Amino acid sequence: MRPRSAEIVASASGPEGFPRAGLPEVALLGRSNAGKSSLLNRMVGRQRLAFASSKPGTTRLLHFYRVERPGRVLLLVDLPGYGWARVSREERDRWRTLIEGYLGKRPALRACVLLQDLRREVGDDELDLVAWLAERGIPVVVALTKADKLAAAPRRRRAELLAATFGLPWARVVATSAKTGEGMTDLWKAIDAVLEA
Repeated sequence: MRPRSAEIVASASGPEGFPRAGLPEVALLGRSNAGKSSLLNRMVGRQRLAFASSKPGTTRLLHFYRVERPGRVLLLVDLPGYGWARVSREERDRWRTLIEGYLGKRPALRACVLLQDLRREVGDDELDLVAWLAERGIPVVVALTKADKLAAAPRRRRAELLAATFGLPWARVVATSAKTGEGMTDLWKAIDAVLEA
């Protein structure tokens, strides 16, 4: 069901700028070119809530968005991407410290949504991240992005293969498209399920 409202409440370069813990938080993770901001905009039904750029690595802060849905209010947290963004090693190390500090120490964090291009193979970074989160008891939902690029049958086969690769239940691996809006209802259902578990 489409959110009733969504607004940005904070952008932070460190814990001192994080909003006061209270609402449950769901973090969006993925490579620098994964399209987290585009997916977030589609999830909340707003075209320009999160800044989406064709240039990877645009998100350099943690952005907190308050989302009100029927029966639930939460914060979606857009984290800087990892991978091949063209930034210095120092900047990349700073992002890593920021992201790992948030993921490992934020009491309000209840779940993560990991973006994975449906057409690409899962990398060690993604597998390590899912394992790292599992060790800390943080459930992961995988949003398989760019589902509109494949026809229904190959899309289903790829989704099944990727779910097995991640070792996650089928209900927590959702084919999505920020372009068409496909999978948004199922993605919210998966998020709700892990929050209620």
